[in-house]
Amino acid sequence: MNVGDLQRTHSCGELRAAHVGRVATLMGWAHSIRDHGGILFIDLRDHAGLTQLVIDPERAPEAHATARQVRSEFVLAAVGEVAPRPQGTENPGLPTGQVELHVKRLDVLNEAVPPPFPIEDDLDAGENTRLQYRYLDLRRPRMQKVLRARHEICQVMRSYLSSQGFLEIETPMLSKSTPEGARDFLVPSRLNPGRFYALPQSPQLYKQLLMVAGMNRYFQIVRCFRDEDLRADRQPEFTQLDIELSFTTPDEICDLIEGLFARIFEEVLHTDLPRPIPRMAYAEAMSRFGTDAPDFRYGLEILVLDDLFRSTAFKIFAGALAKGGTIRGLLLPPGGKEWSRSELDRRAEWAKTFGASGLAWLRREGEGWSGPIAKFMSSQEGGELVRRTNAAPGSLLFLVADSRDVAAGVLGRLRRDLARELNLVPQGRFDFVWVTDFPMFEFSQEEKRWVAMHHPFTAPRWEDLDRMQSDPGSVRAQAYDLVLNGTEIGGGSIRNHRAAIQRRVFEALGIGPEEAERKFGFLLQALQFGAPPHGGIAFGLDRLVMLLTGLESIRDTIPFPKTQKGICLMTDAPSSVDERQLREAHVRLVGSDSD
Repeated sequence: MNVGDLQRTHSCGELRAAHVGRVATLMGWAHSIRDHGGILFIDLRDHAGLTQLVIDPERAPEAHATARQVRSEFVLAAVGEVAPRPQGTENPGLPTGQVELHVKRLDVLNEAVPPPFPIEDDLDAGENTRLQYRYLDLRRPRMQKVLRARHEICQVMRSYLSSQGFLEIETPMLSKSTPEGARDFLVPSRLNPGRFYALPQSPQLYKQLLMVAGMNRYFQIVRCFRDEDLRADRQPEFTQLDIELSFTTPDEICDLIEGLFARIFEEVLHTDLPRPIPRMAYAEAMSRFGTDAPDFRYGLEILVLDDLFRSTAFKIFAGALAKGGTIRGLLLPPGGKEWSRSELDRRAEWAKTFGASGLAWLRREGEGWSGPIAKFMSSQEGGELVRRTNAAPGSLLFLVADSRDVAAGVLGRLRRDLARELNLVPQGRFDFVWVTDFPMFEFSQEEKRWVAMHHPFTAPRWEDLDRMQSDPGSVRAQAYDLVLNGTEIGGGSIRNHRAAIQRRVFEALGIGPEEAERKFGFLLQALQFGAPPHGGIAFGLDRLVMLLTGLESIRDTIPFPKTQKGICLMTDAPSSVDERQLREAHVRLVGSDSD
C-alpha cells in the first residue's frame, strides 16, 4: 500500500510529554510486537528512534485486526493520539519513553519476509551475513548513528574550511596511471584502443596543479582507489579529506588542522580538544615507542640500554653492540599477569618472525634479577638496571639486541600487543600527536633501491638538499603526520615547487629523465610556469570516523564496503562481463575460455 492520504507528522524518536493530547502520524518499521491480554503493543522504529504504539481492540477494532497480521519489519503507518504511559511503565532508556501513541488507524505500507538476523545492535550474526544483507544491517540504530556522525564530520569539514578561504574543487576520477606505491585500478578506454585510465589513488597531482593555477586554497572530500591487499583499516575504495594551500608553512598547516579538529570535537563529540597538539620528531617516536604512530594512552616506553651493557659478558649483547647495533628494553610492571617460562619462550620465537635474533627477558626478584641471561650480569649491571628502569619486584623486562630498526620495531609491536592483552588501553580517550622530520627516503630491500617514505612530490628539508644524491638516507622531508591513539589518520608535506628539485628527487628514486617525462611530464612542465611554494595534507575519513566512534573496522563506517578479498557480498561485485563488452573495450582475457 502507498502512503495515500496520510502524511507523516513526526519521526519515531520525536514525541515527548509536551506532545500529549496531539494527534500524530508516524511511519516506520515494526521492531517488536507484544500481545498483553488482547491489547497489542508495537514498537515502531525509524531513523530517529522508537515509539510504542498501543492498539486497543475496543477503541480501534479495524486497526487491531490489521495489527494482528503484523510481523517484524513490516512497514507501517500509524495515526493516533499521544498519551502519557501509565505510571510505572515509563522507559527512561528511551527519549520517547514517557509517552505512547494510542492508535486509531493502522496501515501496512509493505510486508516483509523474516530477516536473516534481528534488527538490533546486540546480535551474533557473522560479518559476511551482515554484508550480504547490508541494507538490513544499516537499519540497526548503531549503524545509523555512525553514518549520522560521518555526515556531521563532513559538514564540519566543509563549513570550517570554507570559513578559512578554501574552495571545494572536484578533480577527475579518470586519470593517468602514475603509481605512488600501491597498484592502480585500470579502466580500458573504448575510444582509445590499448590505452587505459587509472582511478586515482589520491588527487595529489591535480591539487598541486590547482596551486599552479592560482587557486590558493583547495579542499575536497574525495573518493580514492588502491588495488592493494586489505586489512581491517583498508578498503579498495575509500574517502579522504584532501587539502592544499599556497605560500604556506608546516606550522600554518598544523595550526589550521588543529582548528578543524577542535571544531569537530566541539560540534560532533561535544567536548573540547586540548591545544596545541604536541609534536614529536620521527627519530624520537621510533626510539621511545618503536613506531612512527605512537600511542600515548599507556606507558611502556622503550628503554635504550646500550651504555649499561657496554662491557657485558653476554656474547649476544656484546656482538650486537660491536656491529653498531643497540640493546633496548621494555619493562612490564608487576600485577598484570603471571608469565610462565613456556609463554616467554613463545614470545622469543614470535620476535624472530619480525627479523630479531630473539627476545631475552629478566624478572626482578628480591634485590636482583632472574632469568636465562641473569647469570651473565654483574652485580653492578644488575643494580644499575634496577635504577635505570625503576623496576619493582615482580617486574618483567624484555630485551632485544639487534639493529636499531629491528629492535625498535619488535619492541614497538610487543608494546602494542601487551597493551591490548593486558587491557592497558583506556577507553573513550583521544590522544593526538604530530610526528615530524620524517626521513625523505627509505631503502627497499625487495626492490634494492631508495623509495619515498611518503610520496615522490614531498620537498626535502632545504638544509639537507645537498646530500640528496650522496647520502639519501640522511635527508629529512618537510613532512608531518597526525596520529590519533596510535593510528596515523592523516599525512602531508610541503611539495617540490621547483622543477629542478623535483627532477633531483626522481633521480634519487631511480626514476630517469625519460621515465620522469613519460609519467610526470605534465607536472614538470607546470612547475616551470611560476609554481608557488605550496603544501597540504590528507585525512582518511573512514579511519577517522572509526576512531572517533570507537569501532574496530572501517567497514562499519562505510555504507556499502567490500570484504577483505575486495568483494561486495550484496551485489556480487566484481562480476564477469559479456564478450560484447570486452570487444568494445578492446580487452581480451588471457588464460580464460575467450583466449
